[in-house]
Amino acid sequence: MKLIHLSDLHLGKRVNEFSMIEDQKYILNQILGIIDEEQPDGILLAGDLYDRPVPSAEAVQLLDSFLTRLAKRKITVYAISGNHDSAERIAFGSHIMSSSGICMSPVYDGKTAKYCLMDNYGEVWIHLLPFIRPAVVRHVFAGEEGAEEIRTYQEAVQAAVEHMDLDTEKRNVLVAHQFVVGAMSCDSEEITVGGIDQIEGAVFRDFDYVALGHIHSPQNVGNDRIRYCGTPLKYSFSEAGQQKSVTVVELGEKGTLEVREIQLKHFGI
Repeated sequence: MKLIHLSDLHLGKRVNEFSMIEDQKYILNQILGIIDEEQPDGILLAGDLYDRPVPSAEAVQLLDSFLTRLAKRKITVYAISGNHDSAERIAFGSHIMSSSGICMSPVYDGKTAKYCLMDNYGEVWIHLLPFIRPAVVRHVFAGEEGAEEIRTYQEAVQAAVEHMDLDTEKRNVLVAHQFVVGAMSCDSEEITVGGIDQIEGAVFRDFDYVALGHIHSPQNVGNDRIRYCGTPLKYSFSEAGQQKSVTVVELGEKGTLEVREIQLKHFGI
């Protein structure tokens, strides 16, 4: 099972009042070329599709074009909302789009959407967990034992994972958008003061691969099962020396995983 892991497109972003939209068009075209070469079974899009909750018309048109081109290729997309996105806007039309292979995460209500892919080794389950905050999780589980004690992001994500319909005998892939302890951050990311938004990677121990968004630097966290693919473009001076890339994930039989990077080239390179 081959999957391509992307995140943090931040469509519509402006850096020092300069629009990045042309750079974003260029890099998405390059990513489509990589997809055509790799022929993956699915695309994991781990949040922050837009740079702001109310995106510009240009940003909406660009995402629409990207998703439409993927749908025409008959490649299923599994996408979630990030902390920069409006969960409601990302979820809009999700039922209609899923029939075309564009699976967008619904607004979190205590349940997570999951989808099944099949290969020679059996089932691979893709689970979509949009960016969540403690107040949201506390509200959706109100009345359950311990719900009122959910105050940290660690407790929120732990509760969300515990409520997932997860068969650990199968291969399970999680698409999420949170800050895992040990990840190296950049200036362009929104990190909560005091680190209260951090969570322990151990909360994801039952997943065969965790496709993360939120951190802009491509990196594994702890091991190659938990990974940030990073942004496709450089969005701050602290990212100037980074080589941006696309992450390709290949799942064999249960317990077998191969992760590799395909480098991206930017304007003038």
